[in-house]
Amino acid sequence: MITRNIDQAVEILKRDGMISIPTETVYGLAANAFKDHAVKKIFDLKKRPYFNPLIVHIKSIDFLSNIAIDIPKVAYTLAERFWPGPLTLVLNKHSDIPDRVTAGKKTVAVRVPDHPITQALLAKLEFPLAAPSANPFGSISPTCAEACIPITFTTNWK
Repeated sequence: MITRNIDQAVEILKRDGMISIPTETVYGLAANAFKDHAVKKIFDLKKRPYFNPLIVHIKSIDFLSNIAIDIPKVAYTLAERFWPGPLTLVLNKHSDIPDRVTAGKKTVAVRVPDHPITQALLAKLEFPLAAPSANPFGSISPTCAEACIPITFTTNWK
């Protein structure tokens, strides 16, 4: 199903489901980054190796300390300048981030996407989204909803 209903997407994510989301670059396959079993669904659906970490998408710079610890001043400077946008920061991970998200590493990749629909979605959530590209592992990253890996719910937002 393809829809633009943000409230429906929020409910699916709250039930630890997955959705496809648009970013300013490609579509992502998103799930609650704080829930290991939700993140596992991403790896399983994409057939993504567990040694390949995911990017965590947050609503704003204000949420950064929920994802990372010991954040250097330069990270805040970069985030203030380039977020929202495609800049991804790699920082020391917060203990709330499951090891599966980071492939067992002590660091986490985090960004604030610059797409109005995804920003509206994140604004309604109390958790970040783990969201790699919405394609089978090793395939071309999708730039439209129709090219996303089939799941129960996908969004066709531009």
